[in-house]
Amino acid sequence: MPVKLIIDIGNTVAKLVAFEGEEPLEEIKTSNETLAALPAFASKYHFECGIVGSVIGIPATIKEMLDSMPFPILRFTPDTPIPICNKYRSPQTLGSDRLAAAVGASILKPGKDILIIDAGTCITYDVIDANKNYWGGNIAPGMQMRLHALHEYTVRLPLVQAEGEVPGLGYNTETAIRSGVLRGMKYEIEGYIKSMRAKYPHLLVFLTGGDKINFDTNIKNSIFADKFIVPRGLNKILEYNYDKNQ
Repeated sequence: MPVKLIIDIGNTVAKLVAFEGEEPLEEIKTSNETLAALPAFASKYHFECGIVGSVIGIPATIKEMLDSMPFPILRFTPDTPIPICNKYRSPQTLGSDRLAAAVGASILKPGKDILIIDAGTCITYDVIDANKNYWGGNIAPGMQMRLHALHEYTVRLPLVQAEGEVPGLGYNTETAIRSGVLRGMKYEIEGYIKSMRAKYPHLLVFLTGGDKINFDTNIKNSIFADKFIVPRGLNKILEYNYDKNQ
C-alpha cells in the first residue's frame, strides 16, 4: 500500500503526516515558513505522492522544495476536485483546513450531520450534513488570540498564560482573565453545539486543534476528539484526485 505525504500549513506551524491507506503513521511539526523538517521526513519514508494545503499561501522557497521532491505533490486549491459538495458562497476565500476538516469528518462518520470545531489560532465551527453538503460555518478568535488581545488592547491588563487555575469567578486579575477566556470559550462552544442540534437533532461533534478545553461531562461525552481531522481530509482529497488520474 503506498505511503503518502500530507502537508498541512497552518497559521502557527506546519504539520507533516505520513499516511498508509487511511491511517496516519507519524506526525511531526515544523516551521510554517520554511518546512525545515521536510527533507529529513521525506527521506524516512518511500512516499509515492503527496498533497499540501496552506492557509497562509506557499512561499517561493517552499515551492522550490516541493518541486524538488522525487514524487508528485498536489497543491490543494479552491479548484481541486473534492469528494463532497461545497456550498460555501466564496470558495476562493475558504481556508483549506476548514474544507479538509469537513472531508475528514465525513470519512470517519459517513451519512451523519457533523459539526467540526477546530480550536487553534482561531476557533472554527463548520457543518457538513449527512448528504455530504458542506455549508460553511463561523470563525472566532482562538485562546491565545483572546489572551493577547486583552493585554495588547488595554493599558493595564497583563498577558496571562492559559495554564493555571480557572475558578468560576476570578479572585484576582490573573484568574479573572484566564477564567473569562477559557470559560468563555467553553460556553461559546457549548452554545454552538446546542444551536446546531436544534437544526440537526442527530448531530455529531468533532473537536480538533491544539487548544484543550475542559467540558462538563454531559458535553464531553458527546464529542469525538481527533487531531488528524484535517490531515485525514487532505489524504482523502489526494486519493480522490490520484484515483481520477490513474
